[in-house]
Amino acid sequence: MALPRGYEKYNNDKVMMASPAELTLMLYEGAIKFCNIAIMGIEQKDVSKSHVNIVKAENIINYLRETLDMRYPVAKDFENIYVYLSRRLVEANVKKDKEILEEVCGHLRSVRDTWKEVMRLGR
Repeated sequence: MALPRGYEKYNNDKVMMASPAELTLMLYEGAIKFCNIAIMGIEQKDVSKSHVNIVKAENIINYLRETLDMRYPVAKDFENIYVYLSRRLVEANVKKDKEILEEVCGHLRSVRDTWKEVMRLGR
């Protein structure tokens, strides 16, 4: 039992010590992970697995949207992206459509990679 607790503590410490930029990166990574698991669920014809993980990805996108600081003009661009991704996730969930999830995952990877570059340049 010590191993799961140690892993849980490590993950908790990782989040607690992360900067806002690192937390945002973790959210992007999580949304990508959940989209990939949902794709596997669709391939396995596991409706519950795909649904649960699409909802997790939706929740992350909604959180990212809710926490935008609209004082900055770029926030509107991110809001448009998040609205689009959220809409596509709902559509993917209704249709259990792997291609839509792959599209969303591609967009998330692109935003994540851009975010990593912004973090690198901001150091």
